[in-house]
Amino acid sequence: MTTPSRTASASRSTAETSIDIAIHLDGEGRGSASTGLPFFDHMLGQLGRHGGFNLQVEASGDLEIDAHHTVEDVGILLGSCFAESLGDKAGVRRFASVSVPLDEAAVEAVVDLSGRPFLHYEVSPPGQKILGDPPFDPQLCEEFWRAFATSAALTLHITMVRGRNTHHILEASFKAVARALRDAVRVEGTGIPSTKGVL
Repeated sequence: MTTPSRTASASRSTAETSIDIAIHLDGEGRGSASTGLPFFDHMLGQLGRHGGFNLQVEASGDLEIDAHHTVEDVGILLGSCFAESLGDKAGVRRFASVSVPLDEAAVEAVVDLSGRPFLHYEVSPPGQKILGDPPFDPQLCEEFWRAFATSAALTLHITMVRGRNTHHILEASFKAVARALRDAVRVEGTGIPSTKGVL
């Protein structure tokens, strides 16, 4: 019996952004991201690498106005592709949690592939922007994860345990979510992991 390929790709264009995304859940952690926001590209790379996904993200947006549209719209489309690639979720573990450190920072991520969109985001970095060209506002990470969780129809809790360095805190959060997603999507059975029979 052939296992279905858990892949998806999509494009999304608005007056504010133009985005193309492709994901392969059972990849080798290879990928690339080009959004015009170097730090965000780095975080998306962490998501693919530590999630074990092959992930390609190409995005252009109205960065001359603000990075918000680009970051949120990438979250929307990535969540949609993630949900599509999961299919009916037959055999997945569904639940996962992990704590990931990066030097002085530690962040916990808890995931349920529930079909019910929900984000709890309790991450409070010091607040300074990440240097780059252009600089990256750490507050945008919450908007990204909210858009992703909503479009992917999953429950996601991200909680900062400790940390002082903004870069470390945000990178630990992306790595933590990546590892939790990697565990949650792992196929270890055949049935739908829900008493309802559907997720």
